[in-house]
Amino acid sequence: MPRAFLLVMDSLGIGGAPDAGRFGDEGADTLGHIAAECAAGRADRNGLRSGALDIPNLTRLGLPAAAELSTGQALAGVTGDPGRVAWGAAREQSLGKDTPSGHWEMAGLPVTFEWGYFADSEPCFPQALTDALIAEAALPGLLGNRHASGTRIIEELGDQHLESGWPIVYTSADSVFQIAAHEEAFGLERLYETCTIARRLVDDYEVGRVIARPFLGQDGDYVRTGNRRDYATPPHQPTLLDRIVEGGGEVIAIGKVSDIFAGRGISRSIKAHGHEALMAATIAAASEGAGDLVFSNFVDFDSLYGHRRDTAGYAAAIEAFDAAIPKLEATLRADDLVFISADHGCDPTWPGSDHTREQVPVLAFGPGVEAGSIGIRESFADIGQSIAGHLGMAPLANGKAFL
Repeated sequence: MPRAFLLVMDSLGIGGAPDAGRFGDEGADTLGHIAAECAAGRADRNGLRSGALDIPNLTRLGLPAAAELSTGQALAGVTGDPGRVAWGAAREQSLGKDTPSGHWEMAGLPVTFEWGYFADSEPCFPQALTDALIAEAALPGLLGNRHASGTRIIEELGDQHLESGWPIVYTSADSVFQIAAHEEAFGLERLYETCTIARRLVDDYEVGRVIARPFLGQDGDYVRTGNRRDYATPPHQPTLLDRIVEGGGEVIAIGKVSDIFAGRGISRSIKAHGHEALMAATIAAASEGAGDLVFSNFVDFDSLYGHRRDTAGYAAAIEAFDAAIPKLEATLRADDLVFISADHGCDPTWPGSDHTREQVPVLAFGPGVEAGSIGIRESFADIGQSIAGHLGMAPLANGKAFL
């Protein structure tokens, strides 16, 4: 019985998006710029990594070849050719460069409508929205209320939050309403309840996600915890995941995938914190023979390194992911197929702290994969269509299969 695995290296864009200028991102290239910084010795960090980007497994799986196809430039300091794999790039048809749009499009559902966004002003949220949230969640008030980097605003307002009991609310260039609060002083369950209320309230503004951002610490020294939770609006039409489950199959969501799809089309959700744990859960599912589709999101590339503009940390995370690939390969059966891709970019060398509009790699491998370039695909939906074909399903409404 065939199985498919979809591993999303969250935010690992490879430049080259033809509409990047519309987003102010022309020239952004997450992987290319990371490789260049590594090759130049500007991404060295004692005890973490040094020298050129070391990714032998992703190289044989076609990642450097896909990056060169996307931008016309070879990855600095990285050499080697693809093995018996299918490799290429894909450009996004969805109108945003956010997480739900990228993941939904991979699952066969491009987002062809505009999400609602909040003005880049202070305050950024409509007063009717914040008044309603304060009243319904019984809050003493709100801090922040502006566009901000999540880590920086917690550093700035964490002490005031502990003194006042007011949660910190902020947004970004994405369609998102984020709420940060101290896990112990404010309470984790209270934060989740507040986000549930906010999710209902922001529906009137066509907002894609509400995100709970719990943190711990004191006296200006704060760290976000692994208890983040995303409250996404449900996909507006059935996705590949719905089709699999409706047909009697099983979809195993690892990491934040279930949150991204608002639980739709998910048979079992496995939460894990950190890439090592996420890969371990993916490998365990493969070893157990579980699922028709195992869908894993590796969020730290984005949240810990891309948004924080930490090039050395991002490079080290890519290298650690690379080193774990043979363990996954060792569990594959003859009818398994693995896809590695990304949902958008988040170039750590780019100004600001937001996502970047880029093309993404599409790598496919397994015992029965026909090797070679699949070119530049016109939609992320080609991934979902190819998975549907591999699983013997009827064609999806969007995308063209490449296998």
